[in-house]
Amino acid sequence: MTTAVGALLPMHFWAIGEVIADLWKSGDRRYVREAWIGAIISLLLVAVCFTDYFIPYHSSAAHRVRGWGYYGYIIGVFIIYAMVLHRTFANVKALSGGKRLELQVWLFGGCATALTIVGAMTLNAFTGYHGYIRMQPLLVLVFYVGTGYAITSYKIFDASQLLRIVINKLILTIGVAGVAYGVFLVLTPFLDAPVALLPTIIATLVCAAYFKNWLDRKFEFYPQDTAARQAAYIVAHNETRVENMEAAFLDILRGWGRTDKTLIVTGAGGKSIGEDDDLTEEERIANGMRQMQWITPERLLRERSGPQHELLGKFLSERQLGAAVFSETPMLNVVVGVGVPASRRAFTYPQITQLQELATIIQGALERTLMAMKIQHSEQLATVGLLGASLAHEIRNPLVSVKAIVQLLPTRYQEAEFRDKFFRLISDEVVRIDRLTEQLLDLASPRVYTARPIELHSLLKSSLELVGPRATDKNVQVISEFNAVPDTAFTDPAAVTQALLNLCFNAIQALDTRPKGRWVKVSTRNTEKGIELAVSDNGPGITPEMRIRLFKPFQTTKSSGFGLGLTVCRDILASLKAPITVDKPTPGNGATFRITFPCPP
Repeated sequence: MTTAVGALLPMHFWAIGEVIADLWKSGDRRYVREAWIGAIISLLLVAVCFTDYFIPYHSSAAHRVRGWGYYGYIIGVFIIYAMVLHRTFANVKALSGGKRLELQVWLFGGCATALTIVGAMTLNAFTGYHGYIRMQPLLVLVFYVGTGYAITSYKIFDASQLLRIVINKLILTIGVAGVAYGVFLVLTPFLDAPVALLPTIIATLVCAAYFKNWLDRKFEFYPQDTAARQAAYIVAHNETRVENMEAAFLDILRGWGRTDKTLIVTGAGGKSIGEDDDLTEEERIANGMRQMQWITPERLLRERSGPQHELLGKFLSERQLGAAVFSETPMLNVVVGVGVPASRRAFTYPQITQLQELATIIQGALERTLMAMKIQHSEQLATVGLLGASLAHEIRNPLVSVKAIVQLLPTRYQEAEFRDKFFRLISDEVVRIDRLTEQLLDLASPRVYTARPIELHSLLKSSLELVGPRATDKNVQVISEFNAVPDTAFTDPAAVTQALLNLCFNAIQALDTRPKGRWVKVSTRNTEKGIELAVSDNGPGITPEMRIRLFKPFQTTKSSGFGLGLTVCRDILASLKAPITVDKPTPGNGATFRITFPCPP
């Protein structure tokens, strides 16, 4: 009975393989001829199992006899399995995408089932234990259920990957079991069995951990995934601009997916509010991605169709994508998509999990960069607000002069000397006001910092004009000593202004506790690494405890503010390869911050 059922298995696998490939509908004569040949051979093999030619009646347990039908059965089974393999391999080559992967998985499951049955028969022959034969139906059921799940669920699997995983686990299990058995045999002559069990378990666990890592490296399950994740981490760590970061991530996705089509779409985090009809198409796509987390054309075809599936299918089709995944936090959501690879194969579920990991890295890096940009802009606006009150006097003074001259204009316009003085004063004061307002607007606007050669001293002088009113209000003397020759630095002018203003205003605020003789000194000098800008004061200085966490966020000794100014300055300057440091504290001798700007390459 067992061998008769076994004779029908090859045709069973062949028939389902033809259904997967959709070839059973074609009516091809060659297909029909092969079907009849396979069916006839299978039925003949079934029939021979119940004849005297298979196991003669005079055969007994003590004296086993095999007839010619037994050996003919073995040959016939090999022939029909060869036909199934030949036909399946031909179908695999002719197919592409998900169908090809499904057929490969079914082929893998059928081969695994056949090999397991042959292995059980071999063990029965060598050991004489008939339990191996009785296990055959259970083994067939296990492989059948596993293979059926692998090709009918919305998760696509790769047969070669499954085979490598099975071999990996088999080697690991046998190797670790052998180590455990050997250690236990070595220890039992010296220790009681219960006592020897504990070191055996410890040795087995250690061996399993190291052996598993070694096997994973040898089998190289996901070499592309490892390289892509390492590249993504490097981009997330090194890039500080959103556009450069996105371009680098898109290149990584193209390499990972081996495709020319890639996509990164960002949006505000959090669920969309309102009825579905009230939402835009982009919001409906985001909602659909939020619910499904990942989509492929194969998954959408296998699940029950609905308006959401149609919308997401249209999204994949219009952008020529083979897979898309979704990653979200309360601040930002990201949709990451890759096109169909050059091999035209569908993306498997392990690849989807890899893409989800990449999407998480991309989402985290973009969120961190966008947050840093917002913090920088907030600090810029805070600096502008601080300057506003002080510069009001600077802007008001020329306006008062202009107003006085305008009031005298009707009575003294005929005087040539008055007219010359009037035009000269108006021009000078308007230029002064325009320069101050332009610097304020430039400081307040969000920027992408780009290094270029600049004359550092002229920039510092114009920036100190913004510090002057604030210093005068606080009775602080601003001293400048520009000793760097030459003074050409390779940096961004707005970053220099932002850093100088932040350091000067911090120094002026630190001098509030000093009754008189207050000063802030700004100096430059040439060093081996570039041009050093130093900002010093004669305030109370920085305590050793505060110096350790000085450039970390939310560290402040002031009653107002969030303690982000120095953190923002450090990040801006770091993106321009200009490190900022602070001298070791000396109590009562103030603080000195130093920025080293690189010279033009």
